[in-house]
Amino acid sequence: MHTFHYPHLPTELSTVHVALFNNVTNSSEIRSRIVRASQLHGPDGEAEREAVNFAFIDARLICSVLHLQTAVYQAILAQAQDSLRTKTVHSEILWALNPTNNISEAIRRYGVADSTTSLIVVRISSPHLSNVQELMSRVVTGTLSPLEDLSNITDWTTVKKYHKLNTEPALKAVAKDSAQEHIVVNEIVTSTVATKSVSA
Repeated sequence: MHTFHYPHLPTELSTVHVALFNNVTNSSEIRSRIVRASQLHGPDGEAEREAVNFAFIDARLICSVLHLQTAVYQAILAQAQDSLRTKTVHSEILWALNPTNNISEAIRRYGVADSTTSLIVVRISSPHLSNVQELMSRVVTGTLSPLEDLSNITDWTTVKKYHKLNTEPALKAVAKDSAQEHIVVNEIVTSTVATKSVSA
């Protein structure tokens, strides 16, 4: 698990924990728990919402750690400025990642699906929250992997499709060099996330 600190942000939003899980076998259960948590009332509902209080992101659609960090930072800023477009700071990350403003589309595309086998789990909190990795592992059944493994997971074809990049001139110029193409796609997609709140 990786932890990023943003001391200039409000304390309760200043720490970001990120874990990559591969070989995930309980994605449908995770998705069901998220839905159930939103519907439960009383102490049971509060306990279940806290148990799944993470952003669950399909790792195949993340181009780089910077791409992910940019979406997380945009979500934190929205929370700090009281301008969330979604219900929570964690669902706001999914909105930030999606190139359109359609919230349900963002959750469907970038969130956990029954078939998801590689999952990025994010928790935004104060620096005082401990045992985050244990909390993640209670929800996700999979192999904890280094974030550097992202480069072997990204589904570049789907990323280009969602961002409508197949006719992008900059990509045509590097079409025969997949490594260079991935660099260009990452730059475009990350820039899109960084500027989305301005253009929304």
